[in-house]
Amino acid sequence: MRKQLFLFLALCALWNSSAAQEIEYSQPVNDPESCTSIMVGKKASADGSVMTSHTCDGNYRTWMEIVPARQYDKDTVVAVYDGLMHTEFIADKSKWVLKGTIPQVRSTYQFLNTSYPCFNEKQLGIGETTITGRKELVNKNGMFMIEELQRLALERCTTAREAIRLMGELIKTYGYADSGECLTIADTQEVWHFEVFGEGPDKVGGVWAAIRIPDDHVGVSANIPRISKIDRKDPNCMASDNVFDVAKKLGYWDGKETFSFWKAYGGGKKAFNIREFFILNYLAPSLHLSYDAEELPFTIKPEKPVAATDVMALLRQTYEGTEWDMTQNLKVSVKNRETGETEVITSPSANPWMIPDMVNMLNGIQDSTVVRYRLVSVPQCSYSVVIQLRDWLPDAIGGVTWLSFDNPGQSPRIPIFCGSTVLPECFGICGQHRFREDAVVWKYRQANKLATVRWGLTRDKMNGSIVYFEEKGQRELPFVEATYQQIREKEGEEAARAFLTGYTNDFAGATMLRWEELKGEFWKMFARGF
Repeated sequence: MRKQLFLFLALCALWNSSAAQEIEYSQPVNDPESCTSIMVGKKASADGSVMTSHTCDGNYRTWMEIVPARQYDKDTVVAVYDGLMHTEFIADKSKWVLKGTIPQVRSTYQFLNTSYPCFNEKQLGIGETTITGRKELVNKNGMFMIEELQRLALERCTTAREAIRLMGELIKTYGYADSGECLTIADTQEVWHFEVFGEGPDKVGGVWAAIRIPDDHVGVSANIPRISKIDRKDPNCMASDNVFDVAKKLGYWDGKETFSFWKAYGGGKKAFNIREFFILNYLAPSLHLSYDAEELPFTIKPEKPVAATDVMALLRQTYEGTEWDMTQNLKVSVKNRETGETEVITSPSANPWMIPDMVNMLNGIQDSTVVRYRLVSVPQCSYSVVIQLRDWLPDAIGGVTWLSFDNPGQSPRIPIFCGSTVLPECFGICGQHRFREDAVVWKYRQANKLATVRWGLTRDKMNGSIVYFEEKGQRELPFVEATYQQIREKEGEEAARAFLTGYTNDFAGATMLRWEELKGEFWKMFARGF
C-alpha cells in the first residue's frame, strides 16, 4: 500500500510539474535563460552542409504551419504585430497587437512559421536566442519584435547577408521594440551570428552587429551576447552605422579603449556561461578552455567533422558523467540478483530534469545534494530545430529542418523539407494553454513526463526510440532525395513536393505512434507501484 501511495504522490507531482517548472524556468522575453543555438560552417560539417539550430525554451506557442508563397498587388501594405507567441491555434488572433504597417513586396517565399519563424523554401534558416542586455535600451514603442523581423526576412530573402541587411534597414526605419536578441542566420554557403538591441525608450532605431562564422568553425549562442570586436570594413563583419556612436552617447564606451560590443551593450557580464563552454569544449577539447576565463573564443575549429546528428546530440545534453551532472550525488546501494553483491548506482528515481520542489526537498535533507546548472536539454522546451542546408541539391530537397517537440532530450526528430507544403493537422494546435489530445506537443509530452518518474528504468527505451528515428531519418534521406528528383523529372514539381509532404507526415505519424506506445509501456511499468 505504501508503494501505491508513493506512486500516486509522485505522479501527482509529475502531472503538476508544468506549473512548478513555469515558476522556475519559463522566462519573460528579456530573461537570459531561454534557448540555445549551434552553428556549423560548411567545411566544419561532415557532409558539406551549413547548419544552424534553435531550442525554443519557454512557454511559447507550439502550433506551426507552412505559409505558402504569395503574390501581392502594387502598393499593398503588410501588418506588423506583437503578441504572436502565445496563441492557441493558427486562426487565433486574440492576443495580436497591431504595431504598424510597412509596404509589402510583390512576391514572398514559402516559410515554416514556428513561434520564431525559422526556415524558407530558398534554404534560408534562422535560429534564435534571447540575450542579456541593458534594460534601459528597450524601446517598447518600436515597431518590430524579433519574430516579426524573422518572418519578413524569410518571406523576402534568399541569403543570410540579404536577411541581415533587410533587418538592419527595418530596424533603422521603424524601430526595434524587443530586448536583446541573437539570430543565427544560415544559407547554403555561410552562417552568421547576429545580435541586436534597442537604443532606448522612444528612440526609433536600434544597434546591431553580425559576424560570419568561418567555414571551418562552429559557433554557439546561449542567451549571452558574444560579439566583441567590430570592424565594419571586414567583409565578414556587418554592423549598424550607429554602433559606436550610441555606445559613446550613453556612456557605455569612452571611445579610447578597444570597443567590445558585448561589453558595451550586454552590460559587462562575461560573454559565456555553462552551455557555451560545454559545447565548445566538447567539440575542441584540446583547446583546454577555461570556465574561469572572461571570454572564450568566439568560434572554434572542431577536432572532428560535425554531423547533423552531432548537433542533435548536443541539444540533448544534460552533462551526464561530468562535474556538472546534477544527479551525481543521488546514489543508492542495490544488491545484484545474479551475483548477490552490493553495488552503488545512481538512483532510478533521479533524473536531470527534477522539478524545483524535488530539488529543494533533497537539498533540505542535505545541502548541495543537487547543484543546479542550466542544461542544454530542458523540459520547458516548446520545440527545437536543427536546420541543414545543402547547396548540391535543389532547394526543395536540399534544405531540411529536423524538428522536435517538447524536451529535446526525450523526443524524436521529424524531417521537414523546403519543399514540404502542409503539416499534419495536429501541428496547428498549441498545447501550452491546457491539456489537449489534438495538440501535437502532447503526443510526446505525456510519455516524456511519465518517463521522468523513474528515469533509470525508462531511459533506455526512450533513448532507443530516439536513436531509431534518428537513424531512420539519416538512412532514408538518400532515398527521399533520389525519389524527389525522379518524380520531379517524370511528373513535375508539384507531384515531387507532394511526395515530400507525404513523407514528412508519415514520418511524424510513426513517431507519434511510438510515443503513444511508450506512454502505455511506462504506465504498465508503474501501475502496481515501484
